[in-house]
Amino acid sequence: MPKSIISEGKTTNEAIENGLTELHVSRNEVEIKVLENEDKRSFFSILAPRVVKVELTLKEKNEKEEKEHGHHENTIKEPKKYSTEELDSAEKNIKIFLDEFLPKIDEKSSYEVIKTEAGLEIYLKGNGLGILIGYRGDTLYSLQNILISIASKGINTKIRVILDIEGYKEKREKTLRALAERMAKQVIKTGKSVTLEPMKAYERKIIHTELQDSSKVETYSIGEEPRRKVVVALKNN
Repeated sequence: MPKSIISEGKTTNEAIENGLTELHVSRNEVEIKVLENEDKRSFFSILAPRVVKVELTLKEKNEKEEKEHGHHENTIKEPKKYSTEELDSAEKNIKIFLDEFLPKIDEKSSYEVIKTEAGLEIYLKGNGLGILIGYRGDTLYSLQNILISIASKGINTKIRVILDIEGYKEKREKTLRALAERMAKQVIKTGKSVTLEPMKAYERKIIHTELQDSSKVETYSIGEEPRRKVVVALKNN
């Protein structure tokens, strides 16, 4: 990987993004110098196509610093283990909340709380609970964060809570795995990298995991949260 490159685009942002994609890094990992600004154009170049040039130089990294790449996002962290007393208290907190909250959304809804050493798993069922999922699971994850706070009330540690509604997460995972395979085939066929739409960390991990054993394509992430994206590219064999 070169220490610095010159990248071009119609705008400064486009030139920077093109360079980040080429270097497989995020913006905070490079020094950016604008060589030719879109605003600095001479009279004689007015009719010429607009081209902005920027120089991207990789910053020096400490050994502890890592770029988010497929295998980094796949790193498995050892889950924290909770005591029986902590889990019992967390379960009680959750049930008190859900018994009051869920009937207001769907009177026929139900829930299941499963205790594990790694925290609580909560499954909601009901035909009227789609509103709690939201677009691409945004509402679901907001509710999950609320449940973490509720479960942890009166406990001297944060309780890990995993929430699923009507099997949404399983369906979403299947969709993302199919997307990964489709994009890999496209990249192999065209020889051009594909940048996917912004995704949450767990969704990016699914894409990386699905393609990690491919001999022809690789995946890496670019951009900053919450608009971090996965790029699927040909491997440089």
